[in-house]
Amino acid sequence: MNNRHIFFGKLLGPLVIAGALMLTLNHPVSAEQPYDEDTYGPAAPILWTKPVTAVIFNHKRHTMEAGLECDSCHDGIFQMEAGSAEGNDDFTMDSLYKGKYCGACHDGQTAFASNSRCTSCHIGVQAYQKRIGGQKAPKGH
Repeated sequence: MNNRHIFFGKLLGPLVIAGALMLTLNHPVSAEQPYDEDTYGPAAPILWTKPVTAVIFNHKRHTMEAGLECDSCHDGIFQMEAGSAEGNDDFTMDSLYKGKYCGACHDGQTAFASNSRCTSCHIGVQAYQKRIGGQKAPKGH
């Protein structure tokens, strides 16, 4: 190794360790907390068939892992009743892109944009059918 590598190793090494320590202090690693549905929402994922078949929503990812409160989305962006958004005519990908529903946060600044990272939410028709026990997807989806 030349002197440049040794210099950068001595400089960057402590910075990397300090950064890792700061992350650990801000987000302590602990045993998995028990999931409390009253605090974090339903444990079972919600499977939407609209705007397209096979969209999955997991409360745990948004509450326990991202630190959002229930009232961050309910009753402003979404009603509490599961599936109520699917009944709305404007529950479309276009409306999400324009900042409605999921797009209120998935705007590319607060969270990844709703027109990117599609497989984060869209699990595909085969995965959808497997989750619901092999049933066919609803017609038109």
